Amino acid sequence: MFRLLSVLLPVALVIFFSTVFTVDERELAIKFKFGEIVESDYQPGIHFKIPFVNNIRKFDKRILTIDAKPESFFTGEKKDLIVDSFVKWRIDNVEEYYKTTGGDEMRAGSLLYQTIKKSLRDEFGKRTIQEVVAGDRAEVMGIVTQQARDKAESLGIALVDVRIKRIDLPPSVSNSVYSRMRAERERVARDFRSKGAESAERIRADADRQSKVVLAEAYRDSEIVRGEGDAKAAEIYAKAYGRNPEFYRFYRSMDAYRATFADKSDMILIEPDSEFFRYFGSSTGKSK
Repeated sequence: MFRLLSVLLPVALVIFFSTVFTVDERELAIKFKFGEIVESDYQPGIHFKIPFVNNIRKFDKRILTIDAKPESFFTGEKKDLIVDSFVKWRIDNVEEYYKTTGGDEMRAGSLLYQTIKKSLRDEFGKRTIQEVVAGDRAEVMGIVTQQARDKAESLGIALVDVRIKRIDLPPSVSNSVYSRMRAERERVARDFRSKGAESAERIRADADRQSKVVLAEAYRDSEIVRGEGDAKAAEIYAKAYGRNPEFYRFYRSMDAYRATFADKSDMILIEPDSEFFRYFGSSTGKSK
């Protein structure tokens, strides 16, 4: 019995393992029966098959990348550009994917990238270098992605993303193109500077005009106030003179003395009996 079990147990294990297969969560699987697809909708886990009748093929379910070598494209100006791009994709319909590509990942990537390359060539050919590099780049990528997505669906593939990593000019034309772009940027800069200078002159002229107006109005107001003050002072002097002419003459003479001899070094040459000194000898201004 022991010898029989030692023979049957390995055979049973071989038969069991030949009827069982596993599908990882990162995989998609197809079951074949004599070369024809029997089933393809497998969830991760353990599944069964008939030995020697069914065979299983597994495919990567994760996102895959096509990082092709840089390609040369011509713009609408007949300028050559070197474009480096990549594509992200994954298998969506594994049965359709197998039928159209034979399950060959390289072939699937090549078919998908051929569509992308044709779309890039068509869109670049409609635009200038500046439009491709800056202005219409988002629009170009939108068109290319949509066309590539249509092709991917026919291959059982889901397109995740299409991106341009870099756009370069061939060395033979890069210097001339960069010089032209630099000249254009300098022209735009000069235009902005001239407009700025014009605005500055306009603001400066307006400020000068306003300052002159303010100064003129201030001078006018000061003259009015000064005139009113002089008039008021004259009125006060006139009233004071009318009330006591002798005291007014005396007060004015004192002011004249104070202004004349404000400094110790001040000197005046005049006759002693001059009218100017009439209040020096007497407060009444009368000579003794």
